[in-house]
Amino acid sequence: MKIQKANAGVLTNFEVLDFLQSRGAKIDPMGCLGAVAASECKVYEYLLKTPACNQTRESILKFVKRSEGFRLAEADKLNVINWRPSSAADAYAMIEECGKRFSRDERGEACDEDVRVQEFLDIVKEVLPPPPPKAGADVDAEAEAKAKPMQE
Repeated sequence: MKIQKANAGVLTNFEVLDFLQSRGAKIDPMGCLGAVAASECKVYEYLLKTPACNQTRESILKFVKRSEGFRLAEADKLNVINWRPSSAADAYAMIEECGKRFSRDERGEACDEDVRVQEFLDIVKEVLPPPPPKAGADVDAEAEAKAKPMQE
């Protein structure tokens, strides 16, 4: 692999996933032999378990446009796109100085930061598709369902 343009910018997980798909990455390690390195297949497999697997370029561009009024730094946008916060706690954890930034609206006037955070989360939920269901959650639900008849 040759570096064509060093430090051209940051990539979202979706862009990395899209690139790996274009190179022929697969989940099956035997299918990865050849053009794609084993490490690339591991990254591909990991990214399929993140919100990136359900995203599109359009959804990302729509999010960037709709979130302009929140004065997010590029790193904050990247975090939100990659990890798709679903609660206020998630938003506070991934957006630097979230409370300070969200205490003012797009005109710079003071407002209720909790309301602004919820407005932001509503945009995230509306524009960015949900992450894939966790495999462990399915296994836990199946185990719980099987255990219930035994208890009765």
